[in-house]
Amino acid sequence: MEHKALTDRHRAVLPNWVSPMYAEPIEFVSASGRRVVDATGKSYLDFFGGVLTTMVGYDIPEIREAVDRQLSTGITHSSTLYLIRNQVILAEKIAAVSGIPDAKVFLGNSGSEATETALLLATQYRRSNQILAMRNSYHGRTFGAVGVTGNKGWSASALTPFNVSYLHSGDRLRGLFAGMSDAEYIERSVADLREVLATTTSGDVACLIAEPIQGVGGFVMPPDGYFKAIQEVLAEHGILWVCDEVQTGWGRTGSHLWGYQAHDAVPDILTFAKGIGNGFALGGVVARAEVMDCLSAISFNTFGGNPLAAAAGIAVLDYLRDNDLQHNAARTGAIIHAGLTEQARRSPIVAEVRGKGLMIAIEFVAADTTRPDPAAALRVLEACRRDGLLVGKGGLYGNVIRMGPPLTLTESEAAEGLAILTNAIDEEAAS
Repeated sequence: MEHKALTDRHRAVLPNWVSPMYAEPIEFVSASGRRVVDATGKSYLDFFGGVLTTMVGYDIPEIREAVDRQLSTGITHSSTLYLIRNQVILAEKIAAVSGIPDAKVFLGNSGSEATETALLLATQYRRSNQILAMRNSYHGRTFGAVGVTGNKGWSASALTPFNVSYLHSGDRLRGLFAGMSDAEYIERSVADLREVLATTTSGDVACLIAEPIQGVGGFVMPPDGYFKAIQEVLAEHGILWVCDEVQTGWGRTGSHLWGYQAHDAVPDILTFAKGIGNGFALGGVVARAEVMDCLSAISFNTFGGNPLAAAAGIAVLDYLRDNDLQHNAARTGAIIHAGLTEQARRSPIVAEVRGKGLMIAIEFVAADTTRPDPAAALRVLEACRRDGLLVGKGGLYGNVIRMGPPLTLTESEAAEGLAILTNAIDEEAAS
């Protein structure tokens, strides 16, 4: 009864467009490792990590201790008008692993803020408001971020400060690029880019902003090597490449620390957030110094890179590297991928299993078709919750179950979650 009362209070005072998942929303009251407990006492294995944010799990001693040490100083805030030691240390660490030469780092509070900063830098550096973006993309909920998002379900306004031209996404299940080989897809995408530049822009484009794997879009991704081919065309025109690593960064794909590294190309600007704070509000931008320093006006950030969040970020990055979580993502992710791929071969309602490492998606369709079935995805999501597994939902048509478990996931937990998930899919297929 108390739980229902909280749901009613939420709906009464918060916007309708802030809507919790599940027919009966969950309130978390405690957590440890990869498990959370709700207000009714039910425990769940978490395969969604607060939307790929609780990257190294819950109640990690090294992170808690780092935050406690900062709290004990009494200084939780000062703003960038003052020197912040933790901010400098974290920026140095991020610059060193970014792969961007002569890198500088700006720390903010979220992926949306990182997107806004990256677009500000690119448009100022190139003196143009023309942007290339991807269909089926998502870059945040702020005004500029919505303006470069290529998914109408997340585009709350048609108003935008940018002149945007959209390229094709990585979708090869349906649409114009359906069924193409990797080589054909890349060749056709390069031709599409050249045509877009020649027909829908005036030539002086500021940047391309793109996710290596489209997060909200259902973990749709182009083949490895795609961005190298695209960047070669961008370079001919001096166009910058902004790589949105908010969901793909920090080793989640298993094969690389950053999603862009699968493409043998280096972006001019890189955005990050979510996992680096492991629940603390932290995001930012890495860019070549020439690009980062192009702003002519003075600026600062009230909360970005504050002593508390930066302390958490340092501890998260150190924990990630000290415990080789990138390779753990590859190892445990392979267990889930293999099980789901095998099931997809025999399930008429699973069209595709996608992703890399611990970034995994399942697309649901009407049996033996490619027609999206969002209702099936929703029923699978609810069945997983019933049996003690938390997963997420997304995709252009809302028919994709997506998962981003903490990178500390164990092999036994991977097998446990896989069993719950495959049972839910079999149950749906039989209904």
